[in-house]
Amino acid sequence: MVTIRIPTTLRTLTGGASTVEVEGTTVGEALANLDAAHPGFADRLFDADGLRRFVNVFLADDDVRYLDGVDTAVADGAEISIIPAVAGG
Repeated sequence: MVTIRIPTTLRTLTGGASTVEVEGTTVGEALANLDAAHPGFADRLFDADGLRRFVNVFLADDDVRYLDGVDTAVADGAEISIIPAVAGG
């Protein structure tokens, strides 16, 4: 099982849960299983090019964009964090 940390802005999809446990051997599988269990995540996380530009996904402390993207392998017990980018002045 992999734990996915859900940001406050997306907790309406999980009934308010701040973490969700799913199965998956890659980040992409885990996120797909998250969407299967709580529909609506795929639309908010992905576009035609992959991860949306303003969505950051971390495996432990590492941004998956600097690893193997959604193909990054995850071990049992790993923690994935979804972090929306914040912009402003």
